Order: sequence, then C-alpha cells, then structure tokens
Amino acid sequence: MKEIKKIVLTGGPCAGKTTALVKVIDHFSSLGYKVFTIPEVPTMFTQAGMNYLTDNADFFYEGEKATLEIQLALEDKFVKMAQACRAPAVVVCDRGAMDISAYMKPEMWERITAAVGTSTQQLRDERYDAVLHLVSAADGAEQFYTTSNNASRNEPASEEGLRIARLLDKKVIEAWTGHSHLRVINNNEDFDAKLNRVLKEISNVLGLPQPIIEERKYIVEVTGTMPDCIESTIAQTYLVADPGVEVRLRRRDWEGKIVNVHTTKKKLSGQEEIVTERQVNNSLYESLLQQADPYRQTIHKQRKSFIWRGQYFELDTYQGALDGLVILETKGISRHQDVKFPPFLRVVQDITGNHDYYNHTLALRR
Repeated sequence: MKEIKKIVLTGGPCAGKTTALVKVIDHFSSLGYKVFTIPEVPTMFTQAGMNYLTDNADFFYEGEKATLEIQLALEDKFVKMAQACRAPAVVVCDRGAMDISAYMKPEMWERITAAVGTSTQQLRDERYDAVLHLVSAADGAEQFYTTSNNASRNEPASEEGLRIARLLDKKVIEAWTGHSHLRVINNNEDFDAKLNRVLKEISNVLGLPQPIIEERKYIVEVTGTMPDCIESTIAQTYLVADPGVEVRLRRRDWEGKIVNVHTTKKKLSGQEEIVTERQVNNSLYESLLQQADPYRQTIHKQRKSFIWRGQYFELDTYQGALDGLVILETKGISRHQDVKFPPFLRVVQDITGNHDYYNHTLALRR
C-alpha cells in the first residue's frame, strides 16, 4: 500500500490558513496530485452547538474528547481514500490533533488522550509528516488582523484581542514543538511570499525539487533580556556521504524530551536540491553515529526559538570548539524585505550565503 503524506496547516488566529489551503489545492492539483483536505473540526463543532468557552467542566471535557475522536477518525478515513487513488495523493489537515491541547490544561489533555487510547508522543511525533505553522497577523501584521472572516473565532478585535491572539499563537507552536518537521511561516509584507513558503515546504515533504534559497543569517551579540522563547540543546553530526550529498544526524533535547532527525540534502544543480527528513528512534540514532564523517566534529549548540513582530527567529549559541559564536537565523524573508531585528540583539556581521559559516563547514576539524 502506498505511503500517503499527511501535513498539518496550523497557526494563530487570522494567519491566512484558509487562503493558503486554496492555494495548496490549486498548486498541487495542477501538478497531478489528488489533494484531500481535512476541515477544521472545532469550527464544525462550534457551528453544531459546541461552546468551547463554557464553564461547565463536564460539557467541556466531553466536547473536547469528541473533537479529538472525530479529528482522528476523519484523518484515518481520508488517508484510506487517498491510498485507493490511482493518482499521487496528499492529505492536508486544517489544524491537527495537537492544536486541541493548546486550549486546555495539561492535566485534562492527558486525561482525554488516555481515554481515546493515544498519547502526546504519538499525536505529535508519529502521526504527521510535517506541521506548518502560519504566524498570526496579530504579531507583526496587525493592520491585516480581523475576526470578521471567521464566525467561530472568539477573541475580540481590539488591543486585548491582539494580545490573546499572540498568546494562542505561542501556545500552538509550543504544542507542536518537538515534531521533526515543524516549520514556522513568518508574516511577510507580501502575503504571496508567505503562501509560496507554504508551497515550498509541502514540496519538500513530497520530495519535489526546490530552488536553493539562502536563509538570512547573522553573527549577533545578545545585549538585553530575551523574551519568552523555546529553549533546546542540539547536537548535530555529519555522516559520510557521496559527493554532492550532505547527510546529517541531529538530536534535539528540550524539557527532557529528545527528538532525532536524519536529513539528506542532494543538489541536482547549482539552483535546485531535494531535501528529505525522517525521524529516527534512539537505537537507530546510535547506530547511524557509526557512520560519522571522521573529518568533521559534532556541533553542539543551545537554541532559543522565538517570534518577534511576526518573524520567526532561531538564535544558536555554539559550544565546544566554536564557543562564543552566536548566530541568528530567520526563514522565509524575501530579499527585498527588511529583517525586524529585536532590540536585545546587536548585529555584528551579515553572513547570509557565506559558506564559511555553514554548519557543514563549521564542523570541519581544524
């Protein structure tokens, strides 16, 4: 039976998901794919009479439990339908199972998942091939923020509403943190650029060749207090590979949780490459380490991930032989668009496209 890729399209309020879904259907249908889209289940439930703001704890529990059960059932049925298609197919979910957890206390989420016969690890780490989070317009694109296009949206269209929307945005990202292919899609002055980033990430999951794009990278100095962020420890090891192919093994550790990802980058030309990622368990991770490139050392770094004015940043502080090097990276910002640097960082040097600062180069033993 053929493998069907299942992708979650999520984000904070007024992030552009609805428009993105239309774009995804149109683009990949034109490439010969049958695109199945799973509707947003909480919206269906709200329209059917569910009140997610109720103070009736029993009613809330039963509603959220039913929401998760229907979410999983819809996904499973559509995957079977996709497997029966003669044409290549992909399943895109308008939000996924872990989105549900962002709207309740952890204790209730654990109670619900146990009752349904699943767990956070299964739902977050094993169920989906990719999670694409579109940043809410409430963070960095406030002029485009509105609640008028979604009758089920509960946050008010005001300064308080913007604050609530930003908080929900953060909670949803935290809920999915740990997934091996979580991508945060920045707000962009050109909304089409935001949509094109979605198409690019889905194309990567489907193994379609993509243009090589240099992400914006800077050597920086931390000069002030960091905002709330997601902190993790990363160990990145490069494996022996054929010419023109880069293979890396990454272990990410945060809050006592560990995720291992095996990534292969293959250049087709100077302009195109194919990137494939897969999550591996601890035993396979240890086995693959035996293939480590003897000419390269393992890179160790502390990462802080955060959103600032609608742009997603990763701040890496290197350790060991690279101690003292601090690199800021942001993705999905077009060349003509300015980076909205946070006031607590000072840019020392723009290293975008500088091969000397690629991790593959930094790993070389001196």
